[in-house]
Amino acid sequence: MKRSSLWWFAKALEGVGMVVVLAGVFISMSEGFADEGLASMQTEFKGLFIGGLLFVIGVLIERRIGTR
Repeated sequence: MKRSSLWWFAKALEGVGMVVVLAGVFISMSEGFADEGLASMQTEFKGLFIGGLLFVIGVLIERRIGTR
């Protein structure tokens, strides 16, 4: 793949990761307001883990191609 294509792919992964984190937090808040404490924590943890993983993969790709 070209360097610019990899850069766009890495940025897309970072963006999707941030959206997943935000979605997890908002779903967690909704569950928390409905008095589902443990389900709320589980949802937030999953969102943070998956979103964070996608973000880190994007950062690692950027470092590998030398743009970060």
